Amino acid sequence: MHSGIGPGSGSRAHATAAARGPTRALVPVGEHPRAYSSHVAIGASSRWARWVGLTGRRSGRDRADSRATSSETEPTEGGPAETEPAETEPAKTGRFELGVDPGTPLFDVSFVVLDVETTGGSPTTAALTEIAAAKYQGGQCTGELQSLVDPMCAVPPLITVLTGITDDMVRGAPAVSSVLPSLLEFVRGSVIVGHNVSFDLSFLDAALAANGYEPLRNTAVDTLALARRLVRPDVPNCKLRTLATALRLEHVPSHRALDDVRATADLLHRLIEAATGYDVFVLGDLVDLMTTPAPRTARVSEVG
Repeated sequence: MHSGIGPGSGSRAHATAAARGPTRALVPVGEHPRAYSSHVAIGASSRWARWVGLTGRRSGRDRADSRATSSETEPTEGGPAETEPAETEPAKTGRFELGVDPGTPLFDVSFVVLDVETTGGSPTTAALTEIAAAKYQGGQCTGELQSLVDPMCAVPPLITVLTGITDDMVRGAPAVSSVLPSLLEFVRGSVIVGHNVSFDLSFLDAALAANGYEPLRNTAVDTLALARRLVRPDVPNCKLRTLATALRLEHVPSHRALDDVRATADLLHRLIEAATGYDVFVLGDLVDLMTTPAPRTARVSEVG
């Protein structure tokens, strides 16, 4: 999707802003300092940490398993049999990366919120102009990554009007091939989040394939799908700007990558708070809720 840094910011560093409380030491982790700087900040617990992960609540599937096993006889010699987690469809949304436990409490999940800017709507005919990401755990931002990208083509005037990104801004910016290694390291072991996340992943996967990488296989969470499930009856539509205004989120999207990342992160945390009302406290239950069909409403364009 789209979000932002003001015009003229180019590829300069975007360190994590100091959170409420004591100053935190920043540890640089970027590999391409001319493209951007990434930083890690050790933060305190968030507002929703009181609701998620510290409650001792278990997921719905855990409670069902507990009821089932309580009526069984003593396990045979060798202990109870271990069962492998059911395989999930390797779709853009709801897939589980090897080593990611669906039973992980949401407070302990590392979420990386992604956003990209592009020269058009399809990765087969358009190219990336900006990539941004921010990592959160327990609601606290622990690092940000941002870079303009040279699309190797002209930026259409309509895109410049929408995003503020001009040919001059991306001329001389890093090629996507030099940004991808640090992006891959940044998202390693994390759940990827985006608003209409399939759009962002389609461009990133195309860029990865063009540069000899495998596609991203992280678990993915779509805040658009969650919003349709949790707040759609209370808002005119589920566009990111509409939600940011209606829910009075701290950050407002601007069709520049980092601004939209921060607004999407605000939205994610607000939706997680709302999801606790559905007994959602672990990653697997959040994915299940996201894939539950939304209530039927009049169709309105919600991408943007």
